[in-house]
Amino acid sequence: MSPLGTRDLRRIFENLDKNGDGQVNLEELNWLLEKIGIHYSVNELESSIGKSSLDFDEFLYFYDSISSEETMRTGGSESRESNEGDVDQETDLAKAFKVFDLNNDGFISWDELQSVLSKLELWDKRSGGDCNSMIRAYDTNNDGKLDFEEFKSMMLFTIS
Repeated sequence: MSPLGTRDLRRIFENLDKNGDGQVNLEELNWLLEKIGIHYSVNELESSIGKSSLDFDEFLYFYDSISSEETMRTGGSESRESNEGDVDQETDLAKAFKVFDLNNDGFISWDELQSVLSKLELWDKRSGGDCNSMIRAYDTNNDGKLDFEEFKSMMLFTIS
């Protein structure tokens, strides 16, 4: 299972549901997807989902389906031959890395992660320990920050 458990997904859902009606509309969902480097048009989302908004259970199903779709697209294997999709994925990950690397030093620290997640309204003070935990979980060289390869491992694990 991905590091995004039901509790994390519930928090993301509630942050996206700006009017508190228990539904996330496609514009809100598309905003989040764009922020994490997944590109759909609102029309593509509506065609894929078949409705104009999702309740929490449908949001979980959607999350599972795009996670499964990504695993199938990448083959779930690190040893596959490079192709155009892999290049696109690497480019998207590099762009996402730059979003989090606020000081352009080639690393993501817990405070940079916290700052970006705060801007995306996906972090609050009650969950502050999560940023440190997220960094530690993927910081293979134990330097307290993520380099691009560690970030890539985290993102690929998250979407698989």
